[in-house]
Amino acid sequence: MDVVMPQLGETVTEGTVTRWYKKAGDAVKADEPLFDVETDKVSSEIPAPAAGVLAEILVAEGATARVGTKLAVIRESAPHEAVGRSAPSRAAPINAPPEAASSEIRPRAVLGKQLEVAPSELAQIRGAAGRVSPVVSRLIAEHGLKLSEIRGTGRDGRITRDDVLAHLAQRGAARPVSGTEAPAAQASSTVGADTAPLSSVRRRTAEHMAKSWSTVPHVLQAVEADFYRVEQARRSEGENWKRREGFSLTFLPFIIRAVSIALAKFPRLNASFAGDHLVLHRRINLGIAVDLNFEGLMVPVLKDVPLKSLPQVAREANELVQRARTNRLKPDDLTEGTYTITNNGAFGTLITAPIISQPQVAILSTDTVRKMPVVVESGGNDEIAIRPVGLLAQTFDHRAVDGAYAAAFLREVKMLIETRDWAQALQA
Repeated sequence: MDVVMPQLGETVTEGTVTRWYKKAGDAVKADEPLFDVETDKVSSEIPAPAAGVLAEILVAEGATARVGTKLAVIRESAPHEAVGRSAPSRAAPINAPPEAASSEIRPRAVLGKQLEVAPSELAQIRGAAGRVSPVVSRLIAEHGLKLSEIRGTGRDGRITRDDVLAHLAQRGAARPVSGTEAPAAQASSTVGADTAPLSSVRRRTAEHMAKSWSTVPHVLQAVEADFYRVEQARRSEGENWKRREGFSLTFLPFIIRAVSIALAKFPRLNASFAGDHLVLHRRINLGIAVDLNFEGLMVPVLKDVPLKSLPQVAREANELVQRARTNRLKPDDLTEGTYTITNNGAFGTLITAPIISQPQVAILSTDTVRKMPVVVESGGNDEIAIRPVGLLAQTFDHRAVDGAYAAAFLREVKMLIETRDWAQALQA
């Protein structure tokens, strides 16, 4: 069986192999850790796809390969074959240099030109292959850091990208030593100011958002929704839920559930724009934008939401968010999203105009839910009541749908939130 570079996100095209947990000839078990991959978006531990013997490794640690490139070969065990039998050990094809293992594989240059780093420090970084990945090595070199000053929190004390970024933040986010500005320009623009280096995640987020904003004609619409029925369900079940599940029952799973039901009626928003046509997705897979300590966004995907009960949605959404914030997402967690929800309500925002994550055609922002006086009908009369009200703001791609279609979808989401028996849904 071929082991290939996995897809670690919708826009990621390549990854760097940072560690092999096995060597050629070792026995492997299905789903046990086989190797680590690092991209500009995420660092992941990839499990073995099958049991058998790791017959050969085609891409060495530190090399970068495009998605789908063959990295290694596992010889699956036949019934009469012992799993532990050795296979020829080689890190690349015979008589081929490492860079020739694949036309799409290239060792990542992490050190070298235009980096003003002391020779002794370069030697220390080069000799730290067991402690840092190539991406981390480059970050260390760019900022002229010393390995001895950075505390590693990764497996076996390895220094991770987050460790370097935390060290930079602690020391005041010093300016990289590899700047290309002229001295006069540097002096005039940085006098009395600090600079904050962009993390890999921040850079990737910036690139993706800029491309989307410059390509897609964005239109924003918003509706007010009365969360009275949702709040009733949270109050009646909240304490028991937190005691049983270990986390609080927020508004988000109710919104996710309502959006998934509405999207089934408005399939042109559960779609991808593809030139002269729309791809209407049969599955409804909702991406949940997760903030990574203000350094960028990760969007793990909750798959097949209409097939899940409200309690399932709440559990799986919470698990995805926690795994994203602790760098434990699996490759499959970042793929196949068809619509995205971003939740800024915890910060008290009134309304947010989110940028669409291409090639999707819409994104919904859920902002703060706060108590407001509203007019309600009671016994045929209008009365003033205090209700929890929040804004739901959707940005849509005007190439894909028009305002009436998008507005009808928002009305459907609003209706579901305001009229559904959410207390009963929690019992499912």
